[in-house]
Amino acid sequence: MPVAVARSTIPLANIAAACLVAACLAAAPARAKDTGLIFVSNEKTNNIIILDPKTLKIVKDLKVSRRPRDMHFNADHTKLYVACGDDDVIDVVDVAKLEVVGKIATGASPETFALDEARDRLYVSNEEASSVSVIDIKEGITIHEVPTGAEPEGVYVDATGKNVYATSEVGDLVHLIDPEAGAVVNDVVVGTRPRRFAATPDGKKLWVTTEMSGEVWIIDRDSFTADGKIEFLPPGMRKVDVTPVGITMTKDGKTAIVTLGHAGFIAFVDVATRAVQNYVLVGKRAWGVTLSKDEKTAYVANGLGDDITIVDTASRKALQSVAVGRIPWGVVIDE
Repeated sequence: MPVAVARSTIPLANIAAACLVAACLAAAPARAKDTGLIFVSNEKTNNIIILDPKTLKIVKDLKVSRRPRDMHFNADHTKLYVACGDDDVIDVVDVAKLEVVGKIATGASPETFALDEARDRLYVSNEEASSVSVIDIKEGITIHEVPTGAEPEGVYVDATGKNVYATSEVGDLVHLIDPEAGAVVNDVVVGTRPRRFAATPDGKKLWVTTEMSGEVWIIDRDSFTADGKIEFLPPGMRKVDVTPVGITMTKDGKTAIVTLGHAGFIAFVDVATRAVQNYVLVGKRAWGVTLSKDEKTAYVANGLGDDITIVDTASRKALQSVAVGRIPWGVVIDE
């Protein structure tokens, strides 16, 4: 397995990015907490649509760099980081101002990333570069560029910061990365085209969606081996149309919610038994999913419906859909 080498020089683009990030960090304005604002990234309209949580009306159409996808807040929700695949940057959004105030250079076509604030790091999957970038947030520079299998997507960092996991869509692999060494140290084979992660609250299991095999694979972290899989088939659907991508898990670790892509459904799964409990019809190409803080509501980004669907998690029924931009990728909530 090749070992990535830390960069010995800092590109001018990274120096500029570092200056922008430093300016952003120096100007952290006071803001109201827990606004409940809903942020939806749209790949084709190069924007984030921000919705009022009570009225579901658009508060702001925020223009960002091209092809925004994954989004993460920092711990105090003063900043929102946005992976913008066609401009090879992470945009930094001031949540109080709802403005882009900085950019961090990445590898080619960032898709998803993990944020480790305790160590001031971003771990970014670069789809076209077949790598994971380890980025120092404060300096805005890449510490390591870690070679991976082709088309990496999902990224997860554990609580210790010592273990980073990434999926390779083309390689059908989950990589274990040592972030200090800047190298892949182990691999496990999973189903076809693995996409995104959810971890059980105890950190012992990683659930991985595998899009083209229509499954979720479960990895035991201690042994780093596959520990079973879950298949999906909503009523009236063909297996070929079931393409799991997005996944989230309740805080108590009892329930997982999986988006089933082109099938247009989400699945509620009992984590302990690994049994599918319910299928809920949402929208065209159900992709990203997130839960509200009280876990009473799930928000689903429907990539080919240009909308999000709001699901009541108690009744497990879709309540309504709200138009956003073109090709919505993901949803996050400021709460």
